[in-house]
Amino acid sequence: MIHFARQALAQELVAALRGQGVFGDAHNGLFLAAPRRTGKSTFLQADLKPALEAAGVVVVYVDLWSDTRRDPGALIAEAVARALLPKLGLIARAAKASHLDSVTVAGALKIDVSKIGKIDGVTLPEALRALHETAKAPVALIVDEAQHALTSEAGEATMAALKSARDQLNLPGDVNLMLVMSGSDRDKLLRLVNTNGAPFYGSQISRMPALGADFIHHVATLITAQRPSLAPVDTQALKQAFEAFGHRPQFFMNALGQALSPLSDTPELRFEQAVLRAAQQRQRDDEAQMEAEYLALKPLEQAVLWRLLEQGARFRPYDAEALGFYKQRVPGRVTPQMAQKALEQLRERSPALVWKSARGEYAVDDAAMHRWFEQRVRDGEWPPVDPQAALDIDDQDGIEAR
Repeated sequence: MIHFARQALAQELVAALRGQGVFGDAHNGLFLAAPRRTGKSTFLQADLKPALEAAGVVVVYVDLWSDTRRDPGALIAEAVARALLPKLGLIARAAKASHLDSVTVAGALKIDVSKIGKIDGVTLPEALRALHETAKAPVALIVDEAQHALTSEAGEATMAALKSARDQLNLPGDVNLMLVMSGSDRDKLLRLVNTNGAPFYGSQISRMPALGADFIHHVATLITAQRPSLAPVDTQALKQAFEAFGHRPQFFMNALGQALSPLSDTPELRFEQAVLRAAQQRQRDDEAQMEAEYLALKPLEQAVLWRLLEQGARFRPYDAEALGFYKQRVPGRVTPQMAQKALEQLRERSPALVWKSARGEYAVDDAAMHRWFEQRVRDGEWPPVDPQAALDIDDQDGIEAR
């Protein structure tokens, strides 16, 4: 797939991270939220990372979804350790060859290489300081899907350690540690910043700008360069299709490739209209899938998920209001234990419908379900009704009438 460089945005963020803006708090941590598959990770790796490196910053990148079976804290610690060890040069290699656990940097700073990132979080700030001092350059740590760190105590401890490292290394006008935390769900990412106990309390979540008209213009330019006979390209139709795909470039480019293929199954349509039709079908398929998943749940599971969709970050699964909500929608008795079991069943589904932090906070696993719920509410079509159940009721009414 083509890469659409977003160099201007990357340069703006580099300046913000270095504390060069009069306003803004990015030098204390940049928190970016963007829906899944909208190009967030590509931007971080292909645009922001090179821009930081060009500015003389040592960049450590880690994706917490690269291995969801591993503890997030260990993934972060290993990424820092991998960046640190080459910087230690002959000293580190000698220590490793001699099976030593620690090395001394600059004659004074002792680093326990084997313990970087342990749950007490003590050695992670030391490792980041060592990386900064040996590289003689600022360090940027980019943590993609950072909300996943909140799913374990070790991950939470690592986030607290990163905050401590930031406070130790950064001084007014001298930013030596830049932290970039990204997430595909703003509600989950908020848990890093929005309570007194959150490691980065007081920081702000920024929505990463979606790809827009400039991306569509770039695609149209490529098309006319390769296929001049297709000019002029209907960019408005492509823009409408891209929006229907949820600004997800992978799905958009796949549909575009199929529409432009000589084996296209819609030869009677201009390729722009074929892409738009594919986008609308994809939207219907996604909504039908979410509806099917919801209707497949047991009544109490549906009620719990409904409450979570409605309340978002304010969701409290077992308080009196929540239990009253469940009882209005589920026949029979509902206890906190029954609600807890329903929540666990929602988490254990494949794919999971509910996410849980190490502190017992809950969120819908896929943020797209929030958008689906809100649209159905606006359209007056909530809750979904099983067509088969409605048909059975109609049949029963017909029998009774006879």
